[in-house]
Amino acid sequence: MTEVFLRRLTRWQADQQRESIADLYVAAYRGETDQEYHDRRGFLKRFADDVQRPGFDMLVASETTLAGCIYGYPPHREGEWWHGMRGGAPEAVADTELSASGKAVPGKVFVVVELMVTPARRRSGIATRLQERLLTRVDADLVTTLVAPANTAAAAAFRSWGWSPTGGVTPGEGRPALDVWSRRP
Repeated sequence: MTEVFLRRLTRWQADQQRESIADLYVAAYRGETDQEYHDRRGFLKRFADDVQRPGFDMLVASETTLAGCIYGYPPHREGEWWHGMRGGAPEAVADTELSASGKAVPGKVFVVVELMVTPARRRSGIATRLQERLLTRVDADLVTTLVAPANTAAAAAFRSWGWSPTGGVTPGEGRPALDVWSRRP
């Protein structure tokens, strides 16, 4: 295999590469059990919103094509932590000193929205490198992400990186519940 290089993308670069990132998304989630959640069109819509969020930060891993990607941002400061989720912030996180009435305290929390690697490049250290590099620039007291309960490989990876399960959320009508994983940088 060829060497994989990591690089940070600006909002503009991320938006310019949205089709390639959507291709990566589809390839990374192909064969998952909750296919409706992992459709290309839905991802592109969410990604367009995510790129515009204050504090958006993104890294890609590439060789001749994209092999992996990670991105996130501080939670929406004027609304619920989990945009589009029922019930707002997970209880285990909302009860900490990092939130007030289920709303994010600016600068205290960072949400990793996506971490994906193509199946051919999994278990080669790319995801580890991506999350470590992203978190070196995160100035927050708590970092969180959502993981599908059936995704035991992702749960094992996050656990190996020092993350812990801290609750759960329900995304909305007809979508399965997700586990919340957190860690302090």
